[in-house]
Amino acid sequence: MSAKLSVTMNKKPIYDIIIENDFEALAERLEPYRNRRCMIVTDTNVGPIYLDAVSEKAATVYKEVYSTTFPAGEDSKNLVTIQAVLKELIEHQFDRKDCIIALGGGVVGDLAGFAASIYMRGISVIQIPTSLLAQVDSSIGGKTGVDFDQYKNMVGAFYMPKLVYINTATLSTLDARQFYSGMAEVMKYGLIMDASFYEWILEKMYEIHDRDPATLEEMIETCCQCKQRVVERDPYENGERAILNFGHTLGHAIEKYMDFKLLHGECVALGSVCAAYISWKKGKLSMEEYYEIRDMFVPFRLPISMTEISPEKIVELTKADKKSDAGGIKFILLKKVGKAVIDTSVTAEEMLAALQEINFDENE
Repeated sequence: MSAKLSVTMNKKPIYDIIIENDFEALAERLEPYRNRRCMIVTDTNVGPIYLDAVSEKAATVYKEVYSTTFPAGEDSKNLVTIQAVLKELIEHQFDRKDCIIALGGGVVGDLAGFAASIYMRGISVIQIPTSLLAQVDSSIGGKTGVDFDQYKNMVGAFYMPKLVYINTATLSTLDARQFYSGMAEVMKYGLIMDASFYEWILEKMYEIHDRDPATLEEMIETCCQCKQRVVERDPYENGERAILNFGHTLGHAIEKYMDFKLLHGECVALGSVCAAYISWKKGKLSMEEYYEIRDMFVPFRLPISMTEISPEKIVELTKADKKSDAGGIKFILLKKVGKAVIDTSVTAEEMLAALQEINFDENE
């Protein structure tokens, strides 16, 4: 299977999203950057598996190919790592016509994209996402950034890639926990904008568990189409694009509260349960709809409760979230499966109640 989506702005093509099941066509897609320098940015998980293959393809196009590898994990997503990448670019005398390739999951893509956005006021970046979460979400739409004092994505920029090249075969080497973390973002698209896709996910549950290639390719393409539509209408999150943050307001706060010991998708799942609960309590969802939404995360090995958390501390952390708006919080709620709404009226008390709902006390 091969698929191509073109992301446009003001009816002008900005970049393509290419979906393949290998790296065979990568050199052809890199052809517009012939005879330039390339820096492949990757991490210690992905580099040993895919760096050689991507470097080999890149070397047929670029006049010089370099690479830099940083320790895998959220702990590396900071300005210190950005400084190390910038130093590599400077020492190899990269200029504004040269290029960065981000090879890895969400951390690599966000970090390499941000480095590209600030080096010489911007050089080209190509995203080659290797995790499910990055393939369906973070590599698309131009959001880049790093954490600051452990505040999630607090420093960053909107910076569109020149190309997103998705090789779905990389999911075969992804560990189970990372794979299912990505499923939180997959389910998000169904919940916020496509009820039929949500039903498809549930119908294809066993194929998804088995990582059936055809099923994964169809799933990833649908997710990319969903995000493409939203990003094209609102590229810089001035309005509608905020619905993509469903589950992220409390999810990011939980991520910080847990000192990033939970994966991003796991925290998004918990945040999504909270958002569905608030939607129910505000009369937007029925009780039955809430429980159905909550329970559907379980088959994909995603958490719907936590042990002995401090809801008060988590709510306090939402005040430092970059999604705050004039002192309030842009909260994404559901009217029904497939229909999200932006709500700025969610109170601290409502968030506390939702967090108490997922708070499992082993002593009770």
